[in-house]
Amino acid sequence: MLASWLTSFIDVVEPVKWFLLAALCLIIADAKFGIEAAKKRGEHIRRSRAIRRTVNKLIDYICWILVASSVGAAFGQPFGIPILPAIVLFVIYGCEINSCFNNYFEARGQRLRINIFKWIKSKAPIIEPEEKKDSQNIENQK
Repeated sequence: MLASWLTSFIDVVEPVKWFLLAALCLIIADAKFGIEAAKKRGEHIRRSRAIRRTVNKLIDYICWILVASSVGAAFGQPFGIPILPAIVLFVIYGCEINSCFNNYFEARGQRLRINIFKWIKSKAPIIEPEEKKDSQNIENQK
């Protein structure tokens, strides 16, 4: 019985196996650049917290991959949309890619913000200078 369950599980997860590798690469890159950015800001790096957050992120991505493969099995296969899991994971990974680039630029002392979704939506530039927020700007926004 366990073998039949595992076979079904492998059939569902097999199409997204490369997303597992991509998640691992993105998590490692984000952790590296996040530590560099925190050092640039002068923050104290606690190894236990960094490990805990990295493992938590890895578990989160495994859950997202399982959700994407389940959505693909439930809706993608019956309706003939085999790319549905990739679309779901692209949205999730887009957030991580934004984080990696933002931490990278912050660690290098550049005040740039990346948003890849803006490029996909309107083909607008994805790199913008970060505006300094002072008390006047905050009051004007209210």
